[in-house]
Amino acid sequence: MPRMPKKLKKELAFFLNERGRMTYNELCRKCQRPCKQSFRAVIIDCPHYLSKRAKKKEEPD
Repeated sequence: MPRMPKKLKKELAFFLNERGRMTYNELCRKCQRPCKQSFRAVIIDCPHYLSKRAKKKEEPD
């Protein structure tokens, strides 16, 4: 592994699985945006993700 600061090492360790590979959350895997979250994240707040079950906001007339 190349030399890197402690902060970057800790951030990278959050994404590594037990096999030492970068792993992202299920919802982020196919996303093309750079805001990917770790598989360890439980709650996802992604402004780009819209669930099919999400209720659409009604526009006022």
